[in-house]
Amino acid sequence: MSKSGTIVIVEDDRDDVEIFESIVRDLNIQNKIEWFAEAESAYKYLSTTSDKMFLIFSDINMPGKNGLEFKREIDATPELRKKSIPFVFFSTAASQKNIDEAYLNLTIQGFFVKGSNYDELKKLLKNIFEYWMHCKHPNA
Repeated sequence: MSKSGTIVIVEDDRDDVEIFESIVRDLNIQNKIEWFAEAESAYKYLSTTSDKMFLIFSDINMPGKNGLEFKREIDATPELRKKSIPFVFFSTAASQKNIDEAYLNLTIQGFFVKGSNYDELKKLLKNIFEYWMHCKHPNA
């Protein structure tokens, strides 16, 4: 699988990031990965980089700005909205309130609960990456 662009991970749990990166390499996805432990630095990166983005994975619950606030800030920034970067929530928990807010008030492309084991998580990520590798969108 291949499609150019950076994969951005906004996740405060370093262990989760290491598992994510391991799975991405197991899937033979060669994209550059940028990891941010909190939303503010991810937002600054997205606002200033000239790198092409492939996909943003964001946790919901993080210190400082949560994932919903992070996505709201992206949506409110015309330059970032124009980039049309696919954005998915990837979290250990998903309340109906957060799911409703994400889909009804924000422009997200998915909301996923992390699998409970490595194989489950690998299958989920494989499906997400395969979809976006083939999907046509303004950023493609």
